[in-house]
Amino acid sequence: MQLLIIRHADAGDRDPAIWPDDSLRPLSPRGRKRHRRVARRLRRRGLIPALLLSSPWLRAWETAELTAAVTGCPSPVACDDLVDTPDLTRIAAAIGQPDASAIVALVGHEPWTGELASLLLAGDAHRLTIDFPKSGVLGLEVDEVAAGSAVLEFFLRPKGE
Repeated sequence: MQLLIIRHADAGDRDPAIWPDDSLRPLSPRGRKRHRRVARRLRRRGLIPALLLSSPWLRAWETAELTAAVTGCPSPVACDDLVDTPDLTRIAAAIGQPDASAIVALVGHEPWTGELASLLLAGDAHRLTIDFPKSGVLGLEVDEVAAGSAVLEFFLRPKGE
């Protein structure tokens, strides 16, 4: 399957005075605009997920909703396992058994998106350091969701990054 790891779009800076619960911080207008462009690039390349899992935190959820709206893929499904240190067993269970030709997208947060990519590519969450920009999309080919099982296909960075 093709696995797309997507970092949420720009949500501005943390501000406890405005969002005491940081999980409720929304996307910025700039983040929405930039991510729409990224999602259009996915659509033009035929990278339309059959399954879109997202962290339930607002900025990731809004990124997933934009991805779905622009690409025409199914609505996102909340996945609490994308909010913390990657656990491949739980992520694999959330993905299930998609067809080998399926495209699955995971929308999450740094540092966990980078750690997940490192774990899948190099077998260790801290072996690779990935400069994962907001709205970045890492495309991996995986036969199974297991440490060291992935092959890097592409890394889409938003224009202007």
